[in-house]
Amino acid sequence: MYVYMGRGKIQLKRIENPVHRQVTFCKRRAGLIKKAKELSVLCDADVGVLVFSSNGKLYDLATQGNMQGMIDKYVKFTGGAQVTEVTEQEPRDKHVLDAKEEINMLKNRITILQEGLRFMYGGGIGAMSIYELDALEKYLEGWMHHVHSAKMNLMFQEMQQLKNKEGTLRATNKHLQEKVDEEYRRMITSIYGIN
Repeated sequence: MYVYMGRGKIQLKRIENPVHRQVTFCKRRAGLIKKAKELSVLCDADVGVLVFSSNGKLYDLATQGNMQGMIDKYVKFTGGAQVTEVTEQEPRDKHVLDAKEEINMLKNRITILQEGLRFMYGGGIGAMSIYELDALEKYLEGWMHHVHSAKMNLMFQEMQQLKNKEGTLRATNKHLQEKVDEEYRRMITSIYGIN
């Protein structure tokens, strides 16, 4: 199969080089999402796009509402035939399902954070989609909250240490002042012979 691109006719087949494949995936995914948004605006259509990368990362777009609403609409339209097939394939043990969902969620979070760090240090944050940037922003806000809390805790501990140090220094100062006063009285007594 051949496709006409900007530079001419190219054969449509799997890209063997993993770096080129990833670059093409990112560009084409962004283009697909852009076209889906344009279709929605131009034709007043509800468009839902789900894309799973080769490493299992999910990218989605729902032009009206959210993806769950689009899925519900799809289920109503198809009469729920597809859903029964999916639920039959699900593991019977609820704990296994919950653990798998949590693992996938954590993997997605790690991937988003790694991509965010890579883009921030590489200066290519503009290549991220709006959804990736939104997710990254939420994680960064969470980090900022944790950093702020940790900073406040450290400052509080340092203030407590300084107060303790101040108390120790005051006690030492008082003790030294008493010694100076005692030495002064002893010196006056020895000089003037006053008791």
